[in-house]
Amino acid sequence: MTDILMPALSPTMEEGVLAKWHVKVGDMVSAGDVIAEIETDKATMEVEAVDEGEVTDILVAEGTEGVKVNTPIARLKDEGGAAAPKPADEPADKAEESPKPQAAPAAAVEAPKAAAPAPAAPKSDNGERIFASPLARRIAAQNGVDLKSIKGTGPHGRIVKRDVEAAGKGAARPASTPPATAEASAAAEPRKALSLAQMGIPDGSYDLIPLDGMKKAVARRMVDSVQNVPHFPLFIDVEIDQLMAVRAKVNKMLEPQGIKVSVNDFVIKAAALALKAVPEANASYTPEGIAMHHNADISMAVAIDGGLITPIIRKAETKGLAQIATESKDLAKRARERKLKPEEFQGGTFSVSNLGMFGIKQFTSIINEPQGCIMSVGAGEQRAVVKDGQVVPATVMTVTLTCDHRVVDGATGARFLQAFKPLIEDPVAMLA
Repeated sequence: MTDILMPALSPTMEEGVLAKWHVKVGDMVSAGDVIAEIETDKATMEVEAVDEGEVTDILVAEGTEGVKVNTPIARLKDEGGAAAPKPADEPADKAEESPKPQAAPAAAVEAPKAAAPAPAAPKSDNGERIFASPLARRIAAQNGVDLKSIKGTGPHGRIVKRDVEAAGKGAARPASTPPATAEASAAAEPRKALSLAQMGIPDGSYDLIPLDGMKKAVARRMVDSVQNVPHFPLFIDVEIDQLMAVRAKVNKMLEPQGIKVSVNDFVIKAAALALKAVPEANASYTPEGIAMHHNADISMAVAIDGGLITPIIRKAETKGLAQIATESKDLAKRARERKLKPEEFQGGTFSVSNLGMFGIKQFTSIINEPQGCIMSVGAGEQRAVVKDGQVVPATVMTVTLTCDHRVVDGATGARFLQAFKPLIEDPVAMLA
């Protein structure tokens, strides 16, 4: 028998909702068949079978909430009825492993109906089949990785996504790395929040709303970021009167196409161009070194019911304002409907958070690890400014750049803002 385990579909996922089964007991499944739908803290995703065989047990019913990552959710009988051996070095309790999107041993995840079909199962030099998940085969084909050179770390030696990614980086990675000592593990545990009873607030004086997966994930990531990232803010004021005038003209031209460009779309474009002008700001800290990103993949913060998500405008420096406006509107809509694919909200290089529409004048955001910077955009408002010795009115917007000092020091952050400011104040340059 082979257990199908609850997969980790995002870096922040610890548990999820088993929303729907696409199979029932007695069904025969093949590798790549969609067998279930899982609701994560960010989206609803389909799960593909990796193994072939007959479904003998459904271990977790539809609609079950709080299913921990790596919990058995179903069981397959291998073709031929042979019991699949458990690897000798497989951890006894997989539920204790740190959940990562790569570590989905018995299920591979891909966006619903959007992915290209996986290449056929390859064979070794002696003609034997190389066992690899459909997602692993697809990634290997896209990146020119030879599966024959990879040792799988999935169930029964199957090659999974993490193995292909590690091979692409020239290094193998074990399926899990347990803490060196119990003391080290305990030291890494964050301090637990005090209960209301411990703070002297009596029962019955409040209503308790349980934390859903998204709230838990956001809370954990924000605490980790504040504790682990040496961050500092830089503030700058930019005048946006010309931007508002240009925006009005652009929207009038785009009106027949049903496209409306927002101030935030200008900000995303200007940030992307500034990152290309100051590439040192488009970077991430890693234990191996500083990752200098080739493209400005701008994550935009979108408030959704129950939390926050950051869909990404990929290669924003190469896109016009109309395209950015179209993409940002579509991403925000699907984010609120929880229909984003993982690749649409994972892997950005720089974040933009805009609270100007709520009248917030100035604020400082928490860095979205592993990105090196996040930009906080306040409301544009009429202020008195001095020009040529005269006090005159101008529409001014305050922008805050929060930087990871391990990657972006004060001088680099200042140079980025110096490149960003003229693009916002004279946006005609962005229309070229």
